[in-house]
Amino acid sequence: MAIGPENRTVYRTAARDQALGIDQGLRSYMLKVYNYMGLGLGISGVVAYAVASGVESGAGWAIALMRAHWLFALLGIGLVFFLSFGLRRMQASTAFASFLAYAAVNGVWLTPVLLVYTHTSVASTFFITASMFLATSLFGYTTKRDLSGMGSFLFMGLIGLLIAMLVNIFLQSSAVAFAISAIGVLLFTGLTAYDTQKIKEMYVDGDGQEIARKKSIMGALTLYLDFINLFIFLLQFLGNRR
Repeated sequence: MAIGPENRTVYRTAARDQALGIDQGLRSYMLKVYNYMGLGLGISGVVAYAVASGVESGAGWAIALMRAHWLFALLGIGLVFFLSFGLRRMQASTAFASFLAYAAVNGVWLTPVLLVYTHTSVASTFFITASMFLATSLFGYTTKRDLSGMGSFLFMGLIGLLIAMLVNIFLQSSAVAFAISAIGVLLFTGLTAYDTQKIKEMYVDGDGQEIARKKSIMGALTLYLDFINLFIFLLQFLGNRR
């Protein structure tokens, strides 16, 4: 049976509205990812600033936190694993609270950055990191190129970077440290684009509100980690020590 002009117009309109609906849903999903990530960075920054100010003023509670600095690093790693492997079983509200807790714990771990580097260099490096992150993440979001092939290369590079960092703990080589910083910047720049595309592809139009929110939280955690690592490695290049 032939389809009349009126029916073809109806089909085209329905297809266009459906595509527009998916696009709006994707934008809303990605906006939530970035909002959660920004909230996490804000919490980490406030906590780090508060603890650093307490240390500089001689507050006992802040000095005690700094003495337990590496315990907070281990606690942060534990929270990342808790979120990564337990996300499917937990409620979105629990996942969100865990993400905020991790951001606060990581703020304590980041406190030495404010004690070692000048505030001006920390601020300028933060804005440089934000600019690089936004440009790279936008590329990952908009590119039509499939970046999945980068995954194994970036993962192997990350393993190599961790090994080099462990070895340099004993070598204490400034040349190796410089190379580690350079490789770290390149790796986490690539990971930002790769992870953004991967997070985008996680979106499913038919997801319920609970599942969609959990995906947003996990995406925010992933990009938060990319941003923080990129910031740390750039600071080793650009930061001025006190």
